[in-house]
Amino acid sequence: MSMSDCHQYHEHYTRRDFLTKTSLGLGAITLGHLLDPLLLGAKAGPVPLVGHPTSPLVGGPHFAPKVKRVIYLFQSGAPSQVDLFDHKPELRALQGQDLPPSVRQGQRLTGMSAGQKQLPIAASPYNFQQFGQSGAWVSDLLPYTSKIVDELCFIKSMYTEAINHDPAVTFVQTGSQQPGRPSIGSWISYGLGSDNENLPAFCVLLSQGSGGGGQPLYDRLWGNGFLPSHHQGVQFRAGKDAVLYLGNPAGISAESRANQLEHLKKLQEDQFEEEQDPEIQAKIAQYEMAFRMQTSVPETMDLSDEPDHIFELYGPDSRVPGTFAANCLLARRLVERDVKFVQLYHRGWDHHGNLPGQIPRLSRQTDQGSAALVMDLKQRGLLDDTLVIWGGEFGRTTYSQGKLRPDNFGRDHHPRCFTIWMAGGGIKKGLTYGLTDDFSYNILKDPVHVHDFQATLMHLLGVDHEKLTYKHQGRRFRLTDVHGKVVRDILS
Repeated sequence: MSMSDCHQYHEHYTRRDFLTKTSLGLGAITLGHLLDPLLLGAKAGPVPLVGHPTSPLVGGPHFAPKVKRVIYLFQSGAPSQVDLFDHKPELRALQGQDLPPSVRQGQRLTGMSAGQKQLPIAASPYNFQQFGQSGAWVSDLLPYTSKIVDELCFIKSMYTEAINHDPAVTFVQTGSQQPGRPSIGSWISYGLGSDNENLPAFCVLLSQGSGGGGQPLYDRLWGNGFLPSHHQGVQFRAGKDAVLYLGNPAGISAESRANQLEHLKKLQEDQFEEEQDPEIQAKIAQYEMAFRMQTSVPETMDLSDEPDHIFELYGPDSRVPGTFAANCLLARRLVERDVKFVQLYHRGWDHHGNLPGQIPRLSRQTDQGSAALVMDLKQRGLLDDTLVIWGGEFGRTTYSQGKLRPDNFGRDHHPRCFTIWMAGGGIKKGLTYGLTDDFSYNILKDPVHVHDFQATLMHLLGVDHEKLTYKHQGRRFRLTDVHGKVVRDILS
């Protein structure tokens, strides 16, 4: 073949070329249906505005959903269930004694505790009381949460296989301890799309405990993995530029930017016609979304229209951008605008040492904002179709890591049991589910695995977790891998 022949390939049409390029060809009809069914006279239906056109749920959820949106208040570092929710008064009589081998049962320890000759029992120094008609036990570290217990479902029997932070957080957020899988929010975006074409289906807000520190959080935790890139979470930051690179450069007007995007879209559509690469369509969707967000994001982030009584509900921190309380208020504003999945991360719960000096501070930072969010959603009629989740990646040990001192001790990682709470549509109110032993070490009743939690979350959104899959490298993947069952006993 001569060099000139290389420049004449458009003159040689294969059968595939004919089907793809001919306006009435089957390839064009299929492509047109995927990109916009209405252009070909299809009846209007529940086609996601931002969702992937090849999603198994492009025609709607598998069954009637109980909730339309999710707010996940993730407490990174693993809050101590022993000091917040899982009341074990018997431990005070055993203070300082070695954890019985019959309780540990040879279970794995982290490298931080494995060398200890003794595992001295450390009873919680905080007082617990029962609150509400449900009689739920809550520590005095959480006075605001104690007021809303009748709206909550406590799951005290969560467990995971991961014993270190990064794989444990990755497991909860993506269904795998190994990096590279899509996050929960990305799966939801892929399956259900968005009800608001001017904001992403999946938004992320980060805050950090005072004093800095804490386990690092990587953007792969809200990444799209192998799903098309426009399903990744969009991080909203405190300050002038809530979303990086969203604004126009100096001297570029909105009209000029719109004109530029229109020409770029035409070029990318031509490229897609040649290459059939779905990532090209994802880029087009991202550019168009970014243009619409230039108006929608500043309006959403502007809290000047919030009345004083709302700031008082969320607490003084809610007036400080980037705090957990401020992010809880922003989460409410996002779901008001029909954002499908809002993920909050708060760092600083990793208390290996000086727990008495640290956990009260972290509790103060998160308690009022979390409770206010539930109450605010309820008074606006949004809690009925919104799911709120509070919890970390695993629990903490009932024994002290290192030497036990009355005013200074820490707790190591504990994957065998931990507590989360859920509230909102489809969840039984005022329920405490699951039971641990007297040492808050092993589960005695109703264990709930991380995959079970994920399956239940998907179920509430109308998604069968076994059917929402994506084929990658020859295998069909799903959020729950090959595991998970819906925890029906907590469903209303």
